[in-house]
Amino acid sequence: ATVSEPAQKCCTEHIQPFLASILEELMGPVSSGFTEVRALFDKEVNEIIQDFQKTNDITKLRENVDQLMNLPFNSVKMEPCYLKVNLLQELLQDLKSRFKIYHTDFVIQRTQNFMQELMENAVYTFEQLFSPSRQADSAKVATSIEKVKLRVLK
Repeated sequence: ATVSEPAQKCCTEHIQPFLASILEELMGPVSSGFTEVRALFDKEVNEIIQDFQKTNDITKLRENVDQLMNLPFNSVKMEPCYLKVNLLQELLQDLKSRFKIYHTDFVIQRTQNFMQELMENAVYTFEQLFSPSRQADSAKVATSIEKVKLRVLK
């Protein structure tokens, strides 16, 4: 009871007025990171489509889809996504000094974890939706891949 009133007053006067602007500022790098995840998924699936259209090789297609399943764990390919979020470091330093926020590295790490999780969900959903189409004739496979990709991106 002794601490509650001063704490509420402090939050109301010194933190709450800034929350909307802080959130808006932090969402820039976060949004660009997630946009980069989406673009990477799109690019990788487009490469699978192009490769299949050139070769019409179902075995190679299976290998490419299996490689796609490993995309969330491919640090080299995911690195550009993670770098977008590293811009948070500067923004969080400002918050650290103004509001005594600690463990800013944790915020960046969790955001990157969410990005990896999003990619895991995207490739898993792609694989699940595309799996029945693998048996289709090769003329329909490329169209099927594109439809599944668009559905996952939606």
